[in-house]
Amino acid sequence: MVKIYIHTDLEGISGIDTAEMVPRESDRYQECRELLMHDLNAAIDGAFAGGADHVTVLDSHGGGGNFILEMLDPRAENDTRPNRKWWASLDESYQGTFFIGAHAMAGTMNAFLDHTQSSIHWHNYSINGRRVGELAQWALVAGNWGVPMLMVSGDEAACVEARQFFHPLETAVVKRGIGRNRAELVEVSEARARIREAARRAVALIGQARPYTPLKPMEILLELSRADYCDDVARHPGVERLDARTVRKVTSDPLDLFP
Repeated sequence: MVKIYIHTDLEGISGIDTAEMVPRESDRYQECRELLMHDLNAAIDGAFAGGADHVTVLDSHGGGGNFILEMLDPRAENDTRPNRKWWASLDESYQGTFFIGAHAMAGTMNAFLDHTQSSIHWHNYSINGRRVGELAQWALVAGNWGVPMLMVSGDEAACVEARQFFHPLETAVVKRGIGRNRAELVEVSEARARIREAARRAVALIGQARPYTPLKPMEILLELSRADYCDDVARHPGVERLDARTVRKVTSDPLDLFP
């Protein structure tokens, strides 16, 4: 059985072109949810067209609550397990993962809503000396179970970042950042067609793509944007404070990424 696990975010979804749309209190947030479901369903349809037998999806933006379940393709399983942090029921039974709606890491130029975890608190995050964002973080978690990243959709900068980390990989560019808070959109029907086709082709990468597994033990450095934010993080077990805004953790556990 070919099983695909689809992780989702919101910033890289097609049709979302202003920062003001995304907050839950926005009068356009419901529109964002609908756009998310259309991109997700395109990826689900593509995965099945490519030969997948089972697709599981995870609502990961802001801790969930973004899916409109009545819009979800009924062939897909919605992962609602609450007891495994943000990777939910992902395990070694899956042959690949997709990331739908991705954004680039903090500090990327012309990347729509670039950030890593927290756009307010986190400044830079690195593993073994290489700056990483949420794409690599998710791939590392998936790699814990030997699951490779096969496909990414999002803005142009996110897809460029993904190709710098993963090969082979299918990508679907759905917009281009104009600075940080605005984007130039690919027409939504074209964007969804790109997502579906990339997802369809991605299934064929099973057996070629390899899981993302940095050398261990991993040295994780997190640079916060203010010293008081660092005060809070530095209290966590296993975290060493290096200076006013930087903490360090050394771990061999891919599920122990966040100080």
